[in-house]
Amino acid sequence: MSDSQPAQPFQSPRSGNGNGHGNAAAAEASTLLLAGARLTDGRTVDVRCGAGRIQAVGTTGSLASPSLSRVDLSGYLLLPAPAEPHAHGDTALTADGEGPVSYTPDEVQRRATEAALLQLGHGATAVRSHVRIGDVHGLGPMEAVLQARRSLRGLADLTAVAVPRLLTGVAGADGLAMLRDAVKMGASVIGGCPDLDPDPTGFLEAVLELAAEHGCPVDLHTDGDDPARLSRLAVMAGGLRPGVTIGPCGGLSRLPLDAASRAADQLAAAGVRVTCLPQGDCAALERRGLRTAPVRLLRAAGVRVAAGSGALRDAGNPVGRGDPLEAAYLLASQGGLRAGEAYESVSACAREAMGLPEVRVEAGFPAELLAVRGERIAGVLSLAYSRIVIHRGRVVARTSAVREYCDSAIAVALDLPRQGRTEPGP
Repeated sequence: MSDSQPAQPFQSPRSGNGNGHGNAAAAEASTLLLAGARLTDGRTVDVRCGAGRIQAVGTTGSLASPSLSRVDLSGYLLLPAPAEPHAHGDTALTADGEGPVSYTPDEVQRRATEAALLQLGHGATAVRSHVRIGDVHGLGPMEAVLQARRSLRGLADLTAVAVPRLLTGVAGADGLAMLRDAVKMGASVIGGCPDLDPDPTGFLEAVLELAAEHGCPVDLHTDGDDPARLSRLAVMAGGLRPGVTIGPCGGLSRLPLDAASRAADQLAAAGVRVTCLPQGDCAALERRGLRTAPVRLLRAAGVRVAAGSGALRDAGNPVGRGDPLEAAYLLASQGGLRAGEAYESVSACAREAMGLPEVRVEAGFPAELLAVRGERIAGVLSLAYSRIVIHRGRVVARTSAVREYCDSAIAVALDLPRQGRTEPGP
């Protein structure tokens, strides 16, 4: 089961003599031409998108047609769109609130929707949101996030991860029943934090059993600072399909190198993926780590590592941006990855972790794209100001930035954009 829950394509009513020409005209009108885009291999191309996919990639001017909707991407680098594998839409945007955080369905739906749109503006056309269930709020937050998913259809793909607190013992019986109900409601991923349960192994057993029963992927929170616990997880999770992801695993960076290396080898052998959070931990762990996961060590062992944003202005990170490109920037600037590898962690690796189809700027692939002003990946990660986001072959978000300098000799000499002169008043 993938994260994405595709909407049915819009069906245009037939017109005229009922021979289907109305549908053909509607399909042609929905075709999008991305003109003059630069690719990472240095080519400048036109890209035609239609029916949610890339239809053709050709030399500039070769795909032009008067009937196409055209977007000029001169000066932009065209990339596979990022995906957000680790968000918390139910708690997002609560850091500045006064008093207790409201978990009424209306408030949670508003926060989850606004958070997803902020992340979409950054380029993430698919978002996996971890949602707490149980305690006094029951399934209310899950119901609200699922409603947000429905309202976002056509703009972004939002998936809910059910996150119970306890699953073992007498106290965990209610949590397990509620987790089953959450899956029946529409949560397509099973999550949680074994570290916080009195019986972490029992928690993991319950999650994996339910996931196998329903064919759901598993996405768990763990600090990763206990090698024995990671070893048990790898043994238990090995072979589960459609797969197990853990994160943010900042504790792996605090282990001795030999212990961390053994854990990485075990995770790789079991096919367990890791989602790191370079911008900081999330509140779900109820602690704040000082380091991100050892991404280079994990990758060297063969672990598939994705990068997420984590907290978006909540208790886990009151200034979180929810920007995949910032996560990639941090992996490149501090994590030791090359710029292309860092971007891959928030795009191809994130999509793979979420069970989404691969995206390439080639004919036949999904039209999930991000255009960022710039020429190369490194420059884009450094100054990713202006962005155009394409979801299912349609422009769904734009961000434009204009920088000007005051009228001065040096600005003139360097041909920099200058502020307009203020005309004197009457």
